[in-house]
Amino acid sequence: MRRRDFITLFGGATAWPLAARAQQPAMPVVGLLAGGTLEADAFRLSAFGQGLSETGYVEGRNVAFEYRGAEFHYDRLSVLASELVRSRVAVIAVLASTPASLAAKAASRTIPIVFYVGADPVKLGLVASMNRPGGNVTGVSALFNVTVKKQFELLHQAVPNATLIGLLVNPANQNTESDTSDAQAAARALGRKLIVVQASAQSDFETAFTTLADKRAGALLVIADNVFHSQVDQLAVLAARHQLPMLCPWRECTTAGGLMSYGASLVDGHRQQGLYVGRILKGEKPGDLPVVQPTKFELALNLKAAKALGLTVPLTLQVAADEVIE
Repeated sequence: MRRRDFITLFGGATAWPLAARAQQPAMPVVGLLAGGTLEADAFRLSAFGQGLSETGYVEGRNVAFEYRGAEFHYDRLSVLASELVRSRVAVIAVLASTPASLAAKAASRTIPIVFYVGADPVKLGLVASMNRPGGNVTGVSALFNVTVKKQFELLHQAVPNATLIGLLVNPANQNTESDTSDAQAAARALGRKLIVVQASAQSDFETAFTTLADKRAGALLVIADNVFHSQVDQLAVLAARHQLPMLCPWRECTTAGGLMSYGASLVDGHRQQGLYVGRILKGEKPGDLPVVQPTKFELALNLKAAKALGLTVPLTLQVAADEVIE
């Protein structure tokens, strides 16, 4: 579905038609390309708007937004990216999607593009290097790919008796193969076995969790993907129902009822993305702006979930956690 909305980030969730812009002085338009939906991206847009405002740009006052979301149908992204290019937007900001970032880069070699991805953008072919991206593309990387081994180790510490660990992946995500390989290596190093289950939409979740239950998996590691992040509440419900200790890359999963999370802050990453878009609107070149990388990965624990699972989380993990939910 195409979204041509004037998005008000501050002061409520009201959406106004772009036609309203005709009554306003000309202002730069930022194209927002996403793999998900406007509803799922609300928190991303809020953080992005905060960063953008720190450079002096406020949506509706001196900058406008044009949003395109693929609603998790990644095959639509090329068309949506081309629409933004034809709209002659000043900058394209890609909201947390590797497929969307690749589609944006393929659509234009001249319009500045600021991505947010979870993996290594050099390996993905988005930039020439982290320090000197070159070309018209730069952005933020959460580096979720480098945390898979650590996530597996943390889950093992919390559930040491689990000999079979489930891995939930989205086969439509370009990072799935490398993430699965990293998880398999971590499992071998700890003498554990891995069972991989796939889901590319919420409708696949029940089957995935039923398979894990039938195979008697003792814990679950969820690999970073927008489909999963948009449905953290449902994942938490299913994990509780099947008595599966679950670790996700995002703290939102832990606050929803999952056992643990470990990863970079999404809010901080999108704020940094907004800062970069503002700097580009002021005249800086994307190729000169180094890719922003996380300086800290946050560990969150849900002791209420642990109690419901009959687990005693080691004190060492509780002390190391940045956030403990009791």
